[in-house]
Amino acid sequence: MNNRNLFVIISLCFLILACGSNVDAKKKQFSIKIDNKTSKFKLGETVKASIVNNKNFKIDSVTYFFEDTKLASTADQKLEEKIDTERLGKHLLKAIVYYEGKKEDVYKKLTFYNNKPPKLYKYKIIAEYPHDQNAFTQGLEFVGDTLYESTGKNGLSSLRKVNYTTGEILIKKDIDKKYFAEGITIINDKIYQLTWQSKEGFIYDLKTLEKNGSFTYNKSKEGWGLCNDGKNIYKSDGTEKIWILNPKDLSEKSYIEIATDTKVKSKFNELEWIDGKIYANTWQKDGIAIINPKNGALEAVINLSGLREKVNQHPDLDVLNGIAYKKDTKQLFVTGKNWDKLFEIEIIK
Repeated sequence: MNNRNLFVIISLCFLILACGSNVDAKKKQFSIKIDNKTSKFKLGETVKASIVNNKNFKIDSVTYFFEDTKLASTADQKLEEKIDTERLGKHLLKAIVYYEGKKEDVYKKLTFYNNKPPKLYKYKIIAEYPHDQNAFTQGLEFVGDTLYESTGKNGLSSLRKVNYTTGEILIKKDIDKKYFAEGITIINDKIYQLTWQSKEGFIYDLKTLEKNGSFTYNKSKEGWGLCNDGKNIYKSDGTEKIWILNPKDLSEKSYIEIATDTKVKSKFNELEWIDGKIYANTWQKDGIAIINPKNGALEAVINLSGLREKVNQHPDLDVLNGIAYKKDTKQLFVTGKNWDKLFEIEIIK
């Protein structure tokens, strides 16, 4: 080994050691201790936290936050916060510690659950209607008596206007084969349609189904399902999050995370807004989740097992997906991917 190579190696070693020293110098002086000795809480429980100060710095005060929501500023460094109006799911408890003319931010991961297990509902078939067996159903929504449907798969994706009683396709707009279409929702005489992994959605005229705009995704990486409450649009993306979108520009304003009394749940697909709740298909599950849009609590599950066996059994038959609600008559309809039937069902609580 020549002297020049030896010098380079020695220099690199000093550089690595110096970097290590800088990292050590940036270590946190404080940490958050959860006095409950758990990071998991249910609605109604109280988070109790304090600051660990191993070096005995003189602390002036501590300000606590859940995400960006300020909880309390305390001189005694302690926090007691009851979990009641917070959204469920994963959170960061943040503390800003003010000490000796300086401040430091420290964090602790917490998870909030509902305080009740989901109720289990059954169903009763009221009526059956014909449905296009070639429709890989991704979105389903009524306006009056007219059913609008989005179908997926590359090369087979479409947007349709359908006579639900006969199954007749009144208007069909095929979508470029590079897109895998997903859920739809209708608000202000416009149809909004997602694509799966292209991070792009389309806007259509309600009457003609002519495309007149598009929008892009922000933090959500995929598009799964859509619904709306007349003011906001709700979007699922396959994760535990349901995003709340501004209907003017489809920007992501905030989100809820879906949780039961024991788990944070994901893979919510087609969505429908029904009487103040979000009804959601869960991918690969024969059921519909009923979700509280205010905090993400999964309040009930409609068990639809056995419904898939009542349609034509063929090689392309796929999972339950498609929820549509007729507000004027309070009728609930469901179908699936490549199902030859649309079912009107009644929920039995």
